[in-house]
Amino acid sequence: MRIYIGALFVLPALFLQSACARRDPPSVRAASASVPSASPALHPDREIRITGSIEAIHSSKIVVPRIYGQGGALTLTSFITNGSLVHKGDLIATFDVTQQLDNVRDAQAKFDDLGHQVDQKRAQNHADAENRASGLQQAQADLAKAEFELKKGPILSEIDRLKNEEHAAIARLHVESLQRSNVFHDQADAAALRYLELQHDRQKVTLERYQNNIQSLEIHAPLAGMVAHEMIYRNNALSHAQEGDELYRGQPLVSIFDPTEMVVRCTVEEPDDIAIAAGATASVYLDAYPDLMLPAHLETSSPVASSALGSPIKTFIALFKLDKTDPRILPDLSAAVVIRRAAPSTAGGAE
Repeated sequence: MRIYIGALFVLPALFLQSACARRDPPSVRAASASVPSASPALHPDREIRITGSIEAIHSSKIVVPRIYGQGGALTLTSFITNGSLVHKGDLIATFDVTQQLDNVRDAQAKFDDLGHQVDQKRAQNHADAENRASGLQQAQADLAKAEFELKKGPILSEIDRLKNEEHAAIARLHVESLQRSNVFHDQADAAALRYLELQHDRQKVTLERYQNNIQSLEIHAPLAGMVAHEMIYRNNALSHAQEGDELYRGQPLVSIFDPTEMVVRCTVEEPDDIAIAAGATASVYLDAYPDLMLPAHLETSSPVASSALGSPIKTFIALFKLDKTDPRILPDLSAAVVIRRAAPSTAGGAE
């Protein structure tokens, strides 16, 4: 009986001891949970990676010339090699000018013919004006003679006097008629001459346009740089233009860019705006050449952010200029821009 009573006192003591022993581990776990709060101090920098494409600061796109006249294909007769380095004014491409030379020849012949017509009309107008002036002088002389015959009225018979009065009236009406009609004839001749002169001037403009067509069919480089052929649709496939191809006006032909100054155009999301600050530096990696790394710095960024329809995240454009170039860099290559920024300080995290 004494053994059972002792067991009753010992068992509660053991339960109390085990309960007290189980409270220690939570305090240990709480202490260990506070360790990650100081982890940012182990990583002083953070990287922000954004994507973009290579662009040239100075570039120009050349298309098949739009010339005056009826539409139609233009035959490419000479074309510069892809990847060539050119200077400003160097010949890039030429097109067949046979049709334009025929147009110039026909326009020149018509221009000369209209010039002769203008000279002939001017001389004809001068001769007609002299004839009208001579006819008016003759009519005025007849009027003066008829008026002189009227002065003989007192010594003439009644019939002769009436005849002289009638002759004088007719001569006066004739002079007045010639004076009015000569004005209208002069205006009509001047209008006809002006019409031919306008035709002549218009033909001169046409001739100059055909002559400019010949010059436009020779394409020269607008700036110094590297030539890159544009892709066009030919033979049911996309490829570069070749000599002998028939191209239509406005088709892209080549792009000329300055390879010494290149930038990466990136679309930056608004949460990453903290890394886009004045003087920010970055490392640029090209997807086509993974082993190539180029330093760059922030050139400019858009002050206004925009968002797509229905998207809560706004983005803006940033340009990173490459600090050095590589012969393999070409426009439109995809690139990754890695920006390093300082992580928040430990004191700031503690707050």
